[in-house]
Amino acid sequence: MTGGVSMSTLASGSWLTPERIRRVAAIYGAGSVALLLWLAFTAHGTLDWLGRPLGTDFSDVWAAGKLALDGHAADAWTWSKHFAVQRAVHGPGLSELYAWHYPPPFLLVASVLALLPYLPALIAWQLVTLVPFTVMLQRVMPGRDTLLLTLAAPVTVICLTQGQNGFLTALLIGSGLMQLDRRPWVAGLLFGCLVYKPQFAVILPVMLLCGRHWRAIGGACVSAATLIALTLVLWGWPVWQAFIDSLPLTRSLIIEQGAAGFYKIVSPFAAVRLWGASIAVAYAVQTFFTAGALAAVFAMSLPSKNAALRNAIVCAAAAAATPYVLDYDLVLLLPALAWLYADGRRHGFRSWDATAMAAVWIAPLFGRAVAQLAYVPLDLIAALAVGALALRRGLGGYPVPIGDIHPRR
Repeated sequence: MTGGVSMSTLASGSWLTPERIRRVAAIYGAGSVALLLWLAFTAHGTLDWLGRPLGTDFSDVWAAGKLALDGHAADAWTWSKHFAVQRAVHGPGLSELYAWHYPPPFLLVASVLALLPYLPALIAWQLVTLVPFTVMLQRVMPGRDTLLLTLAAPVTVICLTQGQNGFLTALLIGSGLMQLDRRPWVAGLLFGCLVYKPQFAVILPVMLLCGRHWRAIGGACVSAATLIALTLVLWGWPVWQAFIDSLPLTRSLIIEQGAAGFYKIVSPFAAVRLWGASIAVAYAVQTFFTAGALAAVFAMSLPSKNAALRNAIVCAAAAAATPYVLDYDLVLLLPALAWLYADGRRHGFRSWDATAMAAVWIAPLFGRAVAQLAYVPLDLIAALAVGALALRRGLGGYPVPIGDIHPRR
């Protein structure tokens, strides 16, 4: 027995009744709403009770957009000038810089958002990314439970409170995967938009080439080239030069030295740096995991393979293949879980599938604290677990299913 629950019960997933799942999700969802309301009512202007911007990381997005609108787009990568804009909107009480590291295409989005005052822009940003992301998940696994589990997921409130782009990244990858086999050109257009956050597109060429998705490759080239061309037309080469010039500092300070805290970064690189390993060792470990992620995507992208499991492994691999991925980026694991669940409903669940998926869903709630206090990279383990579940189902087949853990509705 373990805490009053037998190992066989955990293995079978029978403890995860629909009623229990809904109850836990509803409780956490209510807590998330309470947290968001508390942050709103205890704020002073655009700053929360700790003196941080509401939506924290959104501060650099809005400031970069403001600089672009004012005719100083290239200054977005100059931290002192960027910080001056942030202090102008938040007040002299702001003491921490939220730096801008993105390629110029994301400046297109930032500029549109900066047309609004800070707080309306923050709300609009969350709504226009969260709503379509939720709709996408409903298409993967229709039902009210999917809506509840998406909105109440710990990673959802993490992304909301940090004003981050996890919903957009997951929407582009998830929607692209959904369209890949039916509308490959549309899928490619969506994948190409990841030029705004290219570290999450590392695994996509392997999938597209292995699956012979030539039209998707063409679509990706068109959308990526279009976005790059727009930045050149609007702001010229100086924005790209500023971005390129900023890369060594970003790599050294943010990735290698972990200025934001290695416990917030959920990559293999950050995990071994958290444990005190050298930068060289960390890069070696990350290279190993990146190669493994690419190999897993290759294995699951052959034309004969299950599309749902291919999609799940791509989402997990996208998170594991880059040295710079934070907990809010693990929104990517929600569509992966939806595809795993859909495949389980179709072919039956294997031992430990359901319990592992439940653990992945809840992991971001504790991820930062466990990494900071116990040096255990729980969020990274969650991403690797999703990949392992998909590989086990895809490469091992379905020889001993334990059945459907939930009755069909």
